[in-house]
Amino acid sequence: MIKPLSRHRSATLLVAMLGIVPALGAPAFARTPPPGIGDCAAITSNRERLACYDRISASVSVPAPDPESERAAMTALAAPASASDSFDTDASAPSSPIDAAWGFAPDSERYTIAFHRPNYLQFARYSSRPNNAPFQTLFATTQDPDVELDSAEARFQISFKARLWATDNRRFGIWAAYTQQSQWQVYNDEVSRPFRENNYMPELMASFRPDVEFGGFHWRLFNFGYTHQSNGRADPISRSWDRLIAEFGIERGNFALLIRPWYRLAEDEGDDDNPDILDYYGHGDITAIYQWRGHSFSLMGRGNLETDKGAAQFSWTTPPLLGPLRGYVQAFTGYGDSLIDYNWKQNAIGIGVTLNDQL
Repeated sequence: MIKPLSRHRSATLLVAMLGIVPALGAPAFARTPPPGIGDCAAITSNRERLACYDRISASVSVPAPDPESERAAMTALAAPASASDSFDTDASAPSSPIDAAWGFAPDSERYTIAFHRPNYLQFARYSSRPNNAPFQTLFATTQDPDVELDSAEARFQISFKARLWATDNRRFGIWAAYTQQSQWQVYNDEVSRPFRENNYMPELMASFRPDVEFGGFHWRLFNFGYTHQSNGRADPISRSWDRLIAEFGIERGNFALLIRPWYRLAEDEGDDDNPDILDYYGHGDITAIYQWRGHSFSLMGRGNLETDKGAAQFSWTTPPLLGPLRGYVQAFTGYGDSLIDYNWKQNAIGIGVTLNDQL
């Protein structure tokens, strides 16, 4: 016969069960939820209401910042946009000097005026062998047998081009250009500091962007046009010629190559001031250009293999020194430093400033 438990033994058994059940992992009683903001606001006692707020803030667990997560987020914000985020551009590809020089970008101005060849001023240009021969008749009028050209003179060039028409994508355009090069005997007071030579060269050309790639090189420029060059003088020191010129421009990174073959338009035998000019200038020229950290280096070569005559010209353009002005050094050797000197060989070097380089 089972005896009923006494009140004392029942209480003892209940306490034991309350201790065992939580230990087994079963929730014996639900925990009282922490008070809310509204509960705390309803408390009239300032001390108790503050204590309520403290209990709420203590119950909220704020995770500590993860340094790795923060670093990853900052890297994502600083990273450049991917290629898919840009419009028809390649962020890793270098800009094209040829495209910039000839306005091939679709958003470039349809009608524009821009630099063409270098616009420079050489404060001093020294020649190893000044060409006095064409001026002997003029020197004779001074009644001074010792008059001659100075070895040092100033030289400047202005050159610009204007696009007269272009397609909507700017891949084809018509250009007119003008270049003037002047040699000034500014340090020669014996003959009243004259301009020794001025060469005028207007051009009209069609320009096209082929956009052909081969062996890592990009063919970006094809020009074809007409060029007239003269010194605007009367006989016996008049010099002039007319040419049809094609120009091919290819580049790879910071390196560009400009290849220009030309065909001289024949003149009447009696009107030709320099019938043998091709013997010295040849049938074209090649110019290599390399740009590095704001510097630009160019080397031009031309000549006639049959006559073994020609010329080479090196130029160095520095980064901007004063506003848009860049330092400029030009060295020349061979025939044709100017039209009056087309058949005269000399070495020359000049130093000055320029607004732009070849590209």
